[in-house]
Amino acid sequence: MEATGVLPFVRGVDLSGNDFKGGYFPENVKAMTSLRWLKLNRTGLCYLPEELAALQKLEHLSVSHNNLTTLHGELSSLPSLRAIVARANSLKNSGVPDDIFKLDDLSVLDLSYNQLTECPRELENAKNMLVLNLSHNSIDTIPNQLFINLTDLLYLDLSENCLESLPPQMRRLVHLQTLVLNGNPLLHAQLRQLPALTALQTLHLRNTQRTQSNLPTSLEGLSNLADVDLSCNDLTRVPECLYTLPSLRRLNLSSNQITELSLCIDQWVHVETLNLSRNQLTSLPSAICKLTKLKKLYLNSNKLDFDGLPSGIGKLTSLEEFMAANNNLELIPESLCRCTKLKKLVLNKNRLVTLPEAIHFLTEIEVLDVRENPSLVMPPKPADRTTEWYNIDFSLQNQLRLAGASPATVAAAAAGSGPKDPLARKMRLRRRKDSAQDDQAKQVLKGMSDVAQEKNKKQEESTDARAPGGKARRWDQGLEKPRLDYSEFFMEDVGQLPGLTIWQIENFLPVLVEEAFHGKFYEADCYIVLKTFLDDSGSLNWEIYYWIGGEATLDKKACSAIHAVNLRNYLGAECRTVREEMGEESEEFLQVFDNDISYIEGGTASGFYTVEDTHYVTRMYRVYGKKNIKLEPVPLKGASLDPRFVFLLDRGLDIYVWRGAQATLSSTTKARLFAEKINKNERKGKAEITLLVQGQEPPEFWEALGGEPSEIKKHVPDDFWPPQPKLYKVSPGAGGSAGPTSSAPHHCGGPALHLDFGGERAPPSGQEEPEQRFRGRLSEAESSSPGVCLSRKVGLRREAAAGPAARPEFSR
Repeated sequence: MEATGVLPFVRGVDLSGNDFKGGYFPENVKAMTSLRWLKLNRTGLCYLPEELAALQKLEHLSVSHNNLTTLHGELSSLPSLRAIVARANSLKNSGVPDDIFKLDDLSVLDLSYNQLTECPRELENAKNMLVLNLSHNSIDTIPNQLFINLTDLLYLDLSENCLESLPPQMRRLVHLQTLVLNGNPLLHAQLRQLPALTALQTLHLRNTQRTQSNLPTSLEGLSNLADVDLSCNDLTRVPECLYTLPSLRRLNLSSNQITELSLCIDQWVHVETLNLSRNQLTSLPSAICKLTKLKKLYLNSNKLDFDGLPSGIGKLTSLEEFMAANNNLELIPESLCRCTKLKKLVLNKNRLVTLPEAIHFLTEIEVLDVRENPSLVMPPKPADRTTEWYNIDFSLQNQLRLAGASPATVAAAAAGSGPKDPLARKMRLRRRKDSAQDDQAKQVLKGMSDVAQEKNKKQEESTDARAPGGKARRWDQGLEKPRLDYSEFFMEDVGQLPGLTIWQIENFLPVLVEEAFHGKFYEADCYIVLKTFLDDSGSLNWEIYYWIGGEATLDKKACSAIHAVNLRNYLGAECRTVREEMGEESEEFLQVFDNDISYIEGGTASGFYTVEDTHYVTRMYRVYGKKNIKLEPVPLKGASLDPRFVFLLDRGLDIYVWRGAQATLSSTTKARLFAEKINKNERKGKAEITLLVQGQEPPEFWEALGGEPSEIKKHVPDDFWPPQPKLYKVSPGAGGSAGPTSSAPHHCGGPALHLDFGGERAPPSGQEEPEQRFRGRLSEAESSSPGVCLSRKVGLRREAAAGPAARPEFSR
């Protein structure tokens, strides 16, 4: 090659894997004067070869996994050198020359997996450094001046060292994108530098003795942070600072002591990977079903049982991997089989009895691990061979064949020898019975169809015979009438899983209602309620109700009845559709919602009429309390604000959570939960919730408060104690009295209750009209705290509509 003159034009060469232990090194390398990169990994080098001095254009040098004890040599004479990768050698402090950090273009340095006990001297002079890896050494301190000049760092890995603290100058790394600190005893490090690293995208703090007290309270400024690893620490709950990360994609909280998850996890709308393995979780909140972009969910080695998995887990339509090994699961929710993209399902070391039959229709499944479930009986595959299902054979003979059993044993298993499983036999017999019933049903339907066709044929023949001399046929009698397609209104899988499904009539059509709004009915709307359950024989059965609101329009009433019948025909149900009217619901209907329903003013637009927008009264509340957070109504003005508290401003479809400069983050989080409840229970999820910090308020906020105050002062006394609310029973009938009550929680259909929040109250005048007195009490009950159940207003409105003669008297 040298004779041909090719070597001077070579730009890169990889000599990795050769044996250069004896000092032999190819001299022809000196002729490669245009060499840009050179790899000498795993070559047994004990020192750098002298031939490197001739490579004046060399930019990248990799000498990993060798026996180097020093980098002294010709490196400092290579002016174009940009990257030095010397990981997995035997370098000590004295083996790193100081002069290499004077190279103007040096930007990548990897000295990981060596024997360094301190940072290389003069490292702070490498002002163009972009990537620095010093992991897996024995470094115990970082010099304060190190990060004064290295402000352009993009990647910093200091993991698996002996660091107990970090220099405050780290906050200067405003361009840093990746920070890895795994395996350092940073018990007393508060990590106050993190909020200043605004460009951070990856943060790994595995096994760094993190607790609730040594993490920053807020990471709101880290808008790019997407990958967080806090595994192998001492966390008892999810740190609140994680809820403020808008771009979070991957979160690892495995091997901690977390016992429960907050409802705030619904803020992780972009999370794709969530690892909660090896914790103390007994259940998952239903809010996890809102993480629609979640692809990987790991829950191994917790304390989950069947009740611990939310029934709506099937809403995770992007889920590809679900692992819940080593738990207490006896069953898994049927809805998990709706995750059609599922590729990996690991459920070994549980107490599974069986799996949902729909497990066979997960066509993308690649790994199904159900080992070490002693009582598990796999559900039979569907009889319809045209249906596509996964191709995993769980038969005994196939399992014996995979285990290496002899052909005779496999043949004996196939012949039916061995112990019989009574539960499996019962399921096979039931399957045969259902199959036989299906065959009989098909024969009956075929016979009915033949009879109908023959009857229609005779009618057509007789009509044709009468047509010439008789009455002329109508023009539309010969047209083919298409069958109704109920799938335009209802989903294909409706009524196929036990549970509750509700539709709301909107513009003549049924619209599916979210599970969060079940039991909450708008007075100007109509609803269709479908209850699906298994009867004693294990077959699906249904109950269908259509609920009529007191203020509903005629078109909604008609459409609810029509579509309820359409739903019954679509399901082939034998039940009748039951009409339920507002305020006169049957006991069976109330039991569907556990006797807990509520009415809400307003409704959706109808096909004929336009429903006026609901008028919302603007209110403001102060959030107070430590463990039990409560709301206190305050005057609607800027002077009511206090920098030590969190305030909630309710403007109907705009809800603001204002945090004072001295308020805690936990109060802000809980105030947001109150706002979410108001939005779900009263605004149908249409309100927009905005978090505000003191000093960053928009003009609309001050406009609602009548203008911005000159100064926000502390004015709430430290010993403040609000008046305690009292619950009074309202007795119907003239002259009736009301007194404090301790009755059970009120639901629709029971007596109306009045909730008194104390405060100044003008005594009723003898000259005051009954109408005015009643309206005043009604408006007072409606203007109370958002904690008042909307259903408690129902009794008052009924009395208002009944007239003065039937109105109750209010007294204490």
